[in-house]
Formats: sequence, structure tokens, C-alpha cells
Amino acid sequence: MNDKERLLKHLREDVYCRVGASAVHGAGVIAIRKIPKGIDPLRTLIPRDEIELTSDDLKGLPRSVVQQMEMFCYFEGNQILASAHGLNTVDLAVYVNHSKTPNLQLIAPGHFETLRVINEGEELFMDYDITFGETHIFE
Repeated sequence: MNDKERLLKHLREDVYCRVGASAVHGAGVIAIRKIPKGIDPLRTLIPRDEIELTSDDLKGLPRSVVQQMEMFCYFEGNQILASAHGLNTVDLAVYVNHSKTPNLQLIAPGHFETLRVINEGEELFMDYDITFGETHIFE
């Protein structure tokens, strides 16, 4: 399959969402068409490779860049997982908001699955407590 065919297949079969205004928190992931149960609506053609960094690695970076990383990278203790493709790429997954009644779950690093049919215009949510193994409290 050539690049054009691969892209057209992706557009036909894998594109279900966009970033949009969230009813619960700033930006969120919104369905642009009906999403069947049991599929990965966030599949991308870019590999979701991550590089492990430490807080020492961030020393000397501009504070605004570190703040951006705090929003879009996974921090746990001294470990930071950052996209190997940098911060100038967009992965819709970083915009999935938390809910105790999720309609999406992380099944493996970089792989998601819908828990039920999600209708056009509906926001996608996952339970951060289950996904990341800790309690999240949001105001």
C-alpha cells in the first residue's frame, strides 16, 4: 500500500475525533461521528514512542517549556515520559478528560478502546484513577 492509499484508509477507518471545547474542563476530545464500541478511536499514523526523562534532564529548559511538558507529559516522581516526536506534535489522547463514568479505556500504552457506542458530539472520557493507579481530585 502506498502512502496515499494508507492515508485514505486511515481517514476512512480511523478518524473519529477532534479537539474541542469540553463541558467539564477546557479542551477535550469530541466525537465527529458515531464511534462503535470496542475500537480505538484515537489510532494515529505516528507511532506513540516515548522517551524517559528525569527532573535533572529538564534543568536549563525554559520554564514555559517545562510548564507545557507538565500539561502534556506523564510525570511520576522523578520519571517523566515525553513524546519522542517532541511537543510540536498533537496526540488527541492528551486531551481526554477524566470521568468516573468513562466511555474510553487505555488497554495498553498508546492503545485505547471504547467501552460503549459514543455518539457524534459526545466527549470522550477515561477514568484517570483506573488508568494511572492513583486518586485524582479536580475542582
